[in-house]
Amino acid sequence: MPKSIDAPTNGVIVDLNKVSKYFADVPAVNGVSAQIREGEFFSLLGPSGCGKTTLLRMISGFEQPSSGSITIAGVPMEDVEANERPTNMVFQSYAIFPHLNVEENVAYGLKRLGLSKPEMLKQVNEVLKLVDLSGYNKRPAQTLSGGQRQRVALARALVLKPKVLLLDEPLSALDKKLREQMQIELRHLQRTVGITFILVTHDQEEALIMSDRIAVMLDGKIAQLASPQELYSRPVSKWVASFIGVMNFLQGDLFRDGGDKLSVDAGILGKISLNQEQIPVPVATGPVTIGIRPEMLTVLYDKNSTAEFELNAVIMESDYYGDMTYYTVKVEQSELVLIVSMRNTAGRTVLKEGDKARIGWGSESLVILAESTSSE
Repeated sequence: MPKSIDAPTNGVIVDLNKVSKYFADVPAVNGVSAQIREGEFFSLLGPSGCGKTTLLRMISGFEQPSSGSITIAGVPMEDVEANERPTNMVFQSYAIFPHLNVEENVAYGLKRLGLSKPEMLKQVNEVLKLVDLSGYNKRPAQTLSGGQRQRVALARALVLKPKVLLLDEPLSALDKKLREQMQIELRHLQRTVGITFILVTHDQEEALIMSDRIAVMLDGKIAQLASPQELYSRPVSKWVASFIGVMNFLQGDLFRDGGDKLSVDAGILGKISLNQEQIPVPVATGPVTIGIRPEMLTVLYDKNSTAEFELNAVIMESDYYGDMTYYTVKVEQSELVLIVSMRNTAGRTVLKEGDKARIGWGSESLVILAESTSSE
């Protein structure tokens, strides 16, 4: 059972200090430092092989760092075994016991605590209610749906009252509709119990929906650690911008427009003044990459519609998604191709290939991006 750990934390529940893990001299995790706060929903997001699961396993104690240190609830974890840490993990496969019923699965870890049967049943019932499985006590595990098995795995982890719950892609086996439902339920559950959740996922939308903060990982390092809103609107690099959603990239020249004020010459888009929020990392004046999200561009449907800036374009491709339409447009008198997304509202025309359109945008929708992929 986990040790009782109540050391002062100053609001930090997990402290990662230059953590690295090598397998046969190949770095799976390379010098990661981050502080995860008490009571937050924290996600490790990245493509396959980026090191996110290895990092989660080091927090849990299933792997040991090659170098660096991990502190949980103010206590160094160097010599603390996985079953002695104030953590519990929900695996991608759920790993519930098929020969046991729901109550027996959830109570499995409690048996080591020496509780009386009435107290054990009380705690099982409390956590089953929490995950919306009241009355399922005697249901055989093999008769459960995917979503129900996931809830049983959550209940079994939460009944031990860990300080940190670790989630290794727990929704990946569910169909799209159920996965979206469980994303909302997991977020609500985390807020209800108030403990720290650390989620590993490769699904950008899932991380954006559920997280207080997200660490985007690439090649064993953290490329950016920020809130979902900051990650999406102010990515620090071209790689992060393209991994989180869809982004248009343009080339431009950054220059000082008198004093400390910065502007960018974006070619056919013109010369645009910038505020500091649009330059999330220090970059030198000169050639830069400019990013603009498709939804920050808008089709101006009639002559009375206006925007801060606009240009003329031709629709090259129209992709209808029901609630949204994504247009690929070519700017007239240039080789510039942009993606524009528009919500399909009542009475709004869906444009077709070859249609001409005026495209508008605002200066604050641009962001200057670094070419590097690491925040270190």
